[in-house]
Amino acid sequence: MSQFLQVFLSGLATGSIYALVAIGFTLLWQAAQTVNFAQGEFVVVPAFFVLVGLHVLHLPLWAAVALALVLSLLVLGYLFKKLVVGPILPAGGISLIIATMALGILLKESIKEFYGAEAQPFPALVPQDPLNLFGAVVSMQDIMNLLISLGIVVLLTQFLNRTRTGRCMQATAQNPAVAEILGVDVKRMVLYAFLVNAALAALASFLITPVYLAKFSNGETLGVIAFIAAIVGGFNQIRGALAGGLLIGVLDNLTATYVTAEYRAALPLVLLIAIILLRPQGLLGTSEGRTV
Repeated sequence: MSQFLQVFLSGLATGSIYALVAIGFTLLWQAAQTVNFAQGEFVVVPAFFVLVGLHVLHLPLWAAVALALVLSLLVLGYLFKKLVVGPILPAGGISLIIATMALGILLKESIKEFYGAEAQPFPALVPQDPLNLFGAVVSMQDIMNLLISLGIVVLLTQFLNRTRTGRCMQATAQNPAVAEILGVDVKRMVLYAFLVNAALAALASFLITPVYLAKFSNGETLGVIAFIAAIVGGFNQIRGALAGGLLIGVLDNLTATYVTAEYRAALPLVLLIAIILLRPQGLLGTSEGRTV
């Protein structure tokens, strides 16, 4: 029982970080009706911003983290929206998807060129001492990652549901034309969605990189799993992205521990196929009617 609890809590911790990245997919889909296939690299880049702050600028850790967060908002939020999405958004569709794929490749290769292909150690932001919970030995980092991630999701949900800006963002996502008629600054709300996505990617980077180290290729797997988590939970619901991330994290750990670790990489794909066949709108998603 103690081993199951340990594996379960570790899976929840990892899944909660997947959920942060998956929520970013959901926000950008609602804001711009596009899938950001550079999302995985968006999680990798902030970690290297921190390393530059530490090793090049010789800043203290928390100053480097704050600098990385600001740079992430600027580069992965504002500049991404203005220079990549903005000019291509009117064309939409496949052009924007290809642009995000190209951006992902550019970011990955730039990191590899600047920092090399070797994994870089990344300082932990929380204590790593083990905890004993009902006989299960759990890393303090896993517990803090879970609590911080869930806290971020709760704060984001409260912001969207309880504040005027949040409600305007939701109105823009549901129907931009009607929202504009009602006086909502649609362009500003879309920009806010991109900034929130950049912040979520940066926070996910700070939490997961101490575990997996900083490496240029980390975004490949992370982006795919988060994308699948968003689909499994429901691509048009934040709570769905949360549920999908937690589910994949837990099932991945349980499969690797009690079945086999050889095919754990295939588990998200199997789950994706099952959801598409049985419930295309996702576990907590809603069907979207479209005129043909």
